[in-house]
Amino acid sequence: MSVEQRERLRGRLIELGFDVVRFAPANAAIDRGLRDWLAAGNHADMDWLARTADKRLDPQLVLPGAAAVIVLGVNYWPGREVAGTSFARYALHSDYHDTIQPALKAAGQVLEELCAISATDYRYYVDAGPVLERGWAAAAGVGFRGKNGNIISPRHGNWLLLAAILVRVAFTPDEPLCESEPGRTGLHCGKCRRCLDACPTGAFSAPGTVDARRCISYHTIENRGFVPRALRAAFEARVFGCDECLAVCPWNGFAQVGRSGLLARRHELAQLSLVELLQLTPEGFREVFRGTAVKRTKLVGLLRNACIAAGNVWCAGAASDLKERDAAVAELLRLARHESPVVRGHAVWAVRRVLGDEAGAAALVEARAAEVEPAVLAEFEGAA
Repeated sequence: MSVEQRERLRGRLIELGFDVVRFAPANAAIDRGLRDWLAAGNHADMDWLARTADKRLDPQLVLPGAAAVIVLGVNYWPGREVAGTSFARYALHSDYHDTIQPALKAAGQVLEELCAISATDYRYYVDAGPVLERGWAAAAGVGFRGKNGNIISPRHGNWLLLAAILVRVAFTPDEPLCESEPGRTGLHCGKCRRCLDACPTGAFSAPGTVDARRCISYHTIENRGFVPRALRAAFEARVFGCDECLAVCPWNGFAQVGRSGLLARRHELAQLSLVELLQLTPEGFREVFRGTAVKRTKLVGLLRNACIAAGNVWCAGAASDLKERDAAVAELLRLARHESPVVRGHAVWAVRRVLGDEAGAAALVEARAAEVEPAVLAEFEGAA
């Protein structure tokens, strides 16, 4: 396809709401470190990453005959900080998987129209298929792989949600930011290491290498069990994801405000208090988080995370609103008898952290939670 035809396609896809549209050849070498990362166990228990490694490294296993990858980006930077939130910024929208998907379907129809192909000649994914979006983004010149492992765009900073279309059409590729080393970590980071130093749990084993076993985003979203006790204090008030290594990046100074055409803001979620989160019922969870990415953690996961946050916010000796703290303690004592051992264990931990071991143990006995406490503690001693 000629450059003129490619640019016409790019314009049509931008009209659909995508902020970035870039092209890479499907034979590009995008990531030579995935297998080493998996072999080191950095994926924790996300076994699907290992099962799909071959496909992630070879687009021909996903779409035989694929000639190009179209990398699409949606900017979710709101242009202002959302103060006091316990949620990662992307989660303060309706689930982007759902809202970007219709635009990808429309993009496929544009491809059929302009390239004279059928629906069997392409496949699209938005962070939910066997595709290394960040590798393709670096190859296509969307940005460079930063020391935080994220794709950093000179125009959008760290705030791009990525999607990809594999297609059996060859396009003149866009140039990467550095043609000789498009996938090298920290290509334009220089000596900066703010992201590495800012990580609350020290999850970077090397620049660009995130160990999920220490990552707050992994534990608050993907981990279905007990969070290691050694990491909990570092969670502070976070209950879903963590933006710290993204937010401190100096490249964000160039970020442009997102058009939000493919996103639906749910910034009211940032106003939810920890007490309200601790009080969530199954019905309340479905109502409040319907259609958002937060539903992925499920109610048990969110209650567990809220217990950790409460234990940190109101830990013994911390200055706080006593009335709100007492309300949180009452909810934690109730959750110490929750049907889920995961919730019970973290609620017990939080009560003892807020009131101190002795007073916390007395409160648990008074609340008649003592009968579950030994079993819970034994369970999470083994999981820590």
